[in-house]
Amino acid sequence: MKRSYLALTLLCGALVASPVLAQSEQPAKSGKTDKGTALVDAKNMTLYTYDKDAKGKSNCNGQCAANWPPLTAGADAKPAGKWSIVTRDDGSRQWAYDGKPLYTWKKDTKAGDATGDGVGGVWHIATP
Repeated sequence: MKRSYLALTLLCGALVASPVLAQSEQPAKSGKTDKGTALVDAKNMTLYTYDKDAKGKSNCNGQCAANWPPLTAGADAKPAGKWSIVTRDDGSRQWAYDGKPLYTWKKDTKAGDATGDGVGGVWHIATP
């Protein structure tokens, strides 16, 4: 009985602590890529910005978003500092840094890849 009570107590404590930890985490961090320091997501994949986006608005939808997946923001995500959230045309939420929506690139296959930098002359590594 004591063991069950202890396990339940630990589980409840973890459930209560988890949301606090999640809210304090930033959506991305600085990381090393093939082309230097950049913003990277939780999987250490390079993040990019798109020149055709308007400040605070993503213009990468449809096939563009299939090639350049947006860095999604959960329903409970909250902007802080240079981090903001934009609402996409489909109603989903996307993280932005300094007003610029952030994306990954489907052709980057491992952490540190930065093959999307310069694609079409309009895609660039996001820098902190």
